[in-house]
Amino acid sequence: MKITILPLFYYLSIYYLYLQAETTNIKSILKNLIIRGLTGAVFVAVLAGAICYNPYTFLALFSILTGLLLWEFYSLLKEYFPSVPRRIVGTIGGIYLFVATFLHANGLAESLVFTPYLAFLIYLFVSELYNKQQNPLNNLAYSLFAQVYCAGTFALSNYIVLGKNEEGAIIFTPLLLMALFIFVWINDTGAYLVGSQFGKHRLFERISPKKSWEGFWGGLVFALASSFVFANLNPEISWYNWLGLAATIVCFGTWGDLIESLIKRTVGVKDSGKMLPGHGGMLDRFDSILLAIPAAYIYIELFIRN
Repeated sequence: MKITILPLFYYLSIYYLYLQAETTNIKSILKNLIIRGLTGAVFVAVLAGAICYNPYTFLALFSILTGLLLWEFYSLLKEYFPSVPRRIVGTIGGIYLFVATFLHANGLAESLVFTPYLAFLIYLFVSELYNKQQNPLNNLAYSLFAQVYCAGTFALSNYIVLGKNEEGAIIFTPLLLMALFIFVWINDTGAYLVGSQFGKHRLFERISPKKSWEGFWGGLVFALASSFVFANLNPEISWYNWLGLAATIVCFGTWGDLIESLIKRTVGVKDSGKMLPGHGGMLDRFDSILLAIPAAYIYIELFIRN
């Protein structure tokens, strides 16, 4: 009951304050909080539902997300760099990689399924011979970086959500991927709460001036504490492995956040896009996830499934 009443009370309180606000500035702030909260609630509900319902809802949503991430990244580069990667071809190629990886991880296709993607990569190289751009090397570098940064990391999530049981049969295990997202969200919340109150020592001032070491340690403690909840939900994985997974996700998720900040600072923008009202772009929402996924995959394969 608390899960439904508390968020409702929160939004009603914000809306009441919005109606009572006398200044335009306060109303603007409260309006942004309402939009941000509603967008976040819908985002989490759709994401969690797609991951947990069945493998094919996961496939559908994450294929779309892969395409949106690539399109946004290419659009960001197109606006601020003279060399323009091929957005349409690059986006289609990245979506194909995700679908092919799903089929391979699910045992529905052999390694041959990656052949068209290999042909796509060859095309990116050869096409620069005929593309009359001033700096073809930059163009190629941006195109390949997007494939690794967006498509490659998301494709690895297939091997997290699809595993094998003791008999060697492939099974759908959404808990590990949901844990990854929840650890990132809890870390973000803890880092904000602790950092905003006690943050004095800058974590990486050159890239992200507001982040602090106090916020980092606060977020880490919050995430580590939440790992014991997952240990109770799934005792088949030892509590210390859940603890290690949470720590891995927090550390690499923080680096992922900083990497996206570096990209935005390089191109001179505050947000990567405007796709999510009150939150910015897709890259802004998945910045930590993009580095946490490969790190979590390595940890899971070495310590949990080994």
